[in-house]
Amino acid sequence: MTLPDSSVTTAPKSTRQHLLQLPVLVAALGYFVDMYDLFLFSVVRVPSLKALGVSEEQLLPEGVFLLNMQLAGLLIGGVLWGVLGDKRGRLSVLFGSILLYSLANIANGMVTDLNQYALLRFIAGVGLAGELGAGITLVAEILPRQLRSYGSILVATMGVLGAITAYFVADLFAWRMSYFVGGGLGLLLLVLRFNVFESGLFETLKSKPVERGNFLKLITHPPSLRKYALAIIMGIPLWFVVGILITFSPEFGRHAGLAEPIVAGKAVMLAFAGQSVGDIVSGLLSQRLQSRKKAIRIFILLSFAMMLVYLLAPISQTSQFYLICVGLGFCNGYWTLFIVLAAELFGTNLRATVATSVPNFVRGATVPLTWLFVSLKPSLGLTNGPLLIGGTVVLCSLVALNFLEETFSKDMNYVEG
Repeated sequence: MTLPDSSVTTAPKSTRQHLLQLPVLVAALGYFVDMYDLFLFSVVRVPSLKALGVSEEQLLPEGVFLLNMQLAGLLIGGVLWGVLGDKRGRLSVLFGSILLYSLANIANGMVTDLNQYALLRFIAGVGLAGELGAGITLVAEILPRQLRSYGSILVATMGVLGAITAYFVADLFAWRMSYFVGGGLGLLLLVLRFNVFESGLFETLKSKPVERGNFLKLITHPPSLRKYALAIIMGIPLWFVVGILITFSPEFGRHAGLAEPIVAGKAVMLAFAGQSVGDIVSGLLSQRLQSRKKAIRIFILLSFAMMLVYLLAPISQTSQFYLICVGLGFCNGYWTLFIVLAAELFGTNLRATVATSVPNFVRGATVPLTWLFVSLKPSLGLTNGPLLIGGTVVLCSLVALNFLEETFSKDMNYVEG
């Protein structure tokens, strides 16, 4: 069902004018905050836990517990904010999510025990869950179809700046102050959003007798559920790389026989930096090929090739290991393009629900993947176990991508039946 065009005839805008609209910039800044928080926790996990009295042997299990609490928040928040974005509007999510995240992060800098830390990581996860999906939805609906790839490039660029900022903030300040900075950045972004206008497609939809944001309908309507499940499966290799290969890089470094230990924070920073550059390249490639699917397929195959290098290549120096981490991140660089595709797959009445929940379900896949990784480690080791998991998720993602429609030139002005 296509909605009537509500656009007003005005002088055509240049590409730069389209991309530098305040809603597009503010949506991109949401990814800045997203990447800042994800990277910051990876860096401050050890010093913050030590400051709270966690013993050396408990650093890994307690760190995994905190990460899982944040991922649980992302999963729940992904659904809640997505439904709210379709029922009340994209701006309601952009305001509510950043406020909740900012207050939780400021409170994170004040924790005195592990239970408080876990609760606030969960709340911060709920808040952060709405940022990227709502932002991508707004960008997809505001920009002309031929510029949506460039929109994803802009969002990705802000993401790398967020990761780099977190790296330097954590290096310059103590872990508590790093959380305060993150909360302060979120509040500054909240102020910027007061001048942002709502998506015109959503404003038009509000006057129509169409049900919006019905998550149950999404998972009980077979055609919608099929698209939704395929979109999630397509993205799981992304967080296999981040959640296992990069997160446990110190263990993989020791397994490779490196004399100098791998610093997890450095590996994460390099991988995120590589991923953000890859996001830019995949957006340009999508634009050049006039296809989302072709660009994503190329990057999935590149990612699998780099997994093989990471797990099988003889590595004798830490510099080589870190370089491979950059390569893994770069080949993982179809994250924003994957979310754009997910947003384009669904009508305006379900778009925010999908674009916000899908990436968080993919992030949440880290939990079963990590469990599988730990379970297979005693029998298959640190090479064959990850090879089996990685090969399986890559194969499933390629099959899922094959069954999804091409959305590059798809008109966003329609509703889901």
